[in-house]
Amino acid sequence: MQTAAQVLKPDFTVQERINELKSRVHDRLVEILDLSLIDKLEEQSLRQEIRRLTSNILANEGTRMPLNAEERERFYREIQDEILGLGPIEPFMQDPSVSDILVNSYRQIYVERHGKLELTSARFKDDAHLRKIIDRIVSAVGRRIDESNPMVDARLLDGSRVNAIIPPVAIDGPSLSIRRFSVDPLEIEDLITLKTLTPEIGELLKGIVQSRLNVLISGGTGTGKTTMLNVLSRFIPGNERIVTIEDSAELQLKQEHVVRLETRPANIEGKGEIVSRDLVRNSLRMRPDRIIVGEVRSGEVVDMLQAMNTGHDGSLATIHANTTRDALLRLETLVAMSGLNIPHEAVRRYIASALNIVIQVSRLVDGSRKVTSLSEITGMEGNTITMQEIFSFEQTGLHANGKVKGRFRMSGIMPRFVERFKANSIPIPYDIISGDRVMEI
Repeated sequence: MQTAAQVLKPDFTVQERINELKSRVHDRLVEILDLSLIDKLEEQSLRQEIRRLTSNILANEGTRMPLNAEERERFYREIQDEILGLGPIEPFMQDPSVSDILVNSYRQIYVERHGKLELTSARFKDDAHLRKIIDRIVSAVGRRIDESNPMVDARLLDGSRVNAIIPPVAIDGPSLSIRRFSVDPLEIEDLITLKTLTPEIGELLKGIVQSRLNVLISGGTGTGKTTMLNVLSRFIPGNERIVTIEDSAELQLKQEHVVRLETRPANIEGKGEIVSRDLVRNSLRMRPDRIIVGEVRSGEVVDMLQAMNTGHDGSLATIHANTTRDALLRLETLVAMSGLNIPHEAVRRYIASALNIVIQVSRLVDGSRKVTSLSEITGMEGNTITMQEIFSFEQTGLHANGKVKGRFRMSGIMPRFVERFKANSIPIPYDIISGDRVMEI
């Protein structure tokens, strides 16, 4: 029996002909499939029904384009994904090793695995096919994307964050970016295994959270800020009331006493928008023991600092910055952008009074994530916020397999937060923080 590749006309590629066949089968399925079954049947039963109908349709198409066993199985799977899932990117949505799916155009799909981007062989049929999948994603969350509103942020049922943008803003056709999140979030033990930090540093972070120090996690895009925020939240006692504030709900807290708040964009009429600042203000009326802000990026910084300065100790937040010092500069800039006419020195004193710890996370050249610095804010000296680095990560080279070689170095400076450890009866890790200790990885 001839395969599909042996009967193609020379002016069509194998994939183009298969895509054409897939489109015809899909259209026929939509005509004959009882769409009401999609909400009633279990997914496995529905997949079997789609496979049976597809087999019947292929029996009629087979004389023009026969498929061998392997091609036929892949064809069934792709049709099932087209009806029930997200088409060509559905297999990546089921792959736990994939953290990002980046569709640059209908013909180019990249994925990120273990911190490294790679081009895949998957592709959409055309712009219309990609646009159909984008519409399916955004309509599922009650949003709309069109020429008058060509950009949209959405969230899938599994928590994955989606950004879509279409022409005329996207010049080369629709573009889709999906940031996936693990169903089972990483724990501190996983970060130790991945060498993001050491067991000793993990114990230090645990004490910092339990002693109710205000912590800011700094890092660039994709460095693991949200993962670190999740891990630190594990150390919050279960009897404390936690309020989380996010643009897109990503945090996966395991405590029971948690209230999750999420911003809302404006509707089609431009009304109903709720920004992070609104939620931070509202959270102060909810009697929280801890406030967790998923990312500080605009005017909510003022209310967050006020909360930290008015008894809401132990608050956690993340911010985009390349160093711990840059993180403080960005906070100051965001306060200035909020429209409040406050002198720079007053803003710096406010920041120095509110924050205790800044943690820097980075993604290195091999794609691995590391906690590269932990600094304690000690106050003000003149017009400058003073900090002391408790430990840092130094890259010393690369192993033969391309993995980063380096060491965590303790500064040997006795932190001021030791007094908070004592006040909260938390064991003080003198063996970690005292002396110029080096931990090789």
